Amino acid sequence: MTRFNDGGRRPTAAVVTGADSGIGRATAVRLASDGMDIGITWHTDEKGAQDTAAEVRSHGRRAVVTRLDLTRLPAAADEIDHLADELGRIDVLVNNAGTGTATPFLDLDLDTVREVLDVDLVGPLLCSQHAARRMIAQGAGGRIVNVTSVHEHQPRVGAGPYCAAKGGLGLLTQVMALELAEHGITVNSVAPGEIATPMTGQEDRDVRRESRPGVPLGRPGDAREVAAVIAFLAGEGASYVTGASWAVDGGMLRMGPMAGSHMEDDRWRRP
Repeated sequence: MTRFNDGGRRPTAAVVTGADSGIGRATAVRLASDGMDIGITWHTDEKGAQDTAAEVRSHGRRAVVTRLDLTRLPAAADEIDHLADELGRIDVLVNNAGTGTATPFLDLDLDTVREVLDVDLVGPLLCSQHAARRMIAQGAGGRIVNVTSVHEHQPRVGAGPYCAAKGGLGLLTQVMALELAEHGITVNSVAPGEIATPMTGQEDRDVRRESRPGVPLGRPGDAREVAAVIAFLAGEGASYVTGASWAVDGGMLRMGPMAGSHMEDDRWRRP
């Protein structure tokens, strides 16, 4: 029997994967400031995860920390249930953990391709299954936000597996949105452009002092600017938003042919 449930309950517990730094940390702290207890996962930086937990607790919220290695599937996704048990429930899942490669297509090896696809696509799929089943059992709806990339929508030289995974996650988001809507679970993606994070080698820099002529807003983004959009999608105000992809890119995706016609050399051909 089809049933529809808007939740009717303020979200109180969220899990954010890859919350040891960058967008994940900013999101965990923002959701804590919005009144949620937070499950935090890390892969290689346990200290970073504990620092995030300390920030969450400074907002008077609970923080639970666990390691999540999405190259070890399907067992790794069980950590979502572990965190839900520790928090007492799960209302929000933010699939933020990710990896990438800067490797020309002809030089790709299968192990690299599989690792990127597992971490960036299969892992979020399995984590979302665990979270959605818990949300359905709770009976109050929920929110799932998948952090993709502008490369959910546009390709990049040297990033074949990454683009394939993020593009796949974007379409998976839409399928999930259709199938989980009857349970009051919304599913959306957030597609960041260049954001000042460890992944881009520029965390903690003042983005307003950086010049990016090819980006309409003229600078890279701050992780907190992405977290603000995720927080909106995770909150009560987005109860009628599902199946959408939200670009947070300073207008980068809108450039298209504009960027191509203004290039003065062949540097774009190299990763």
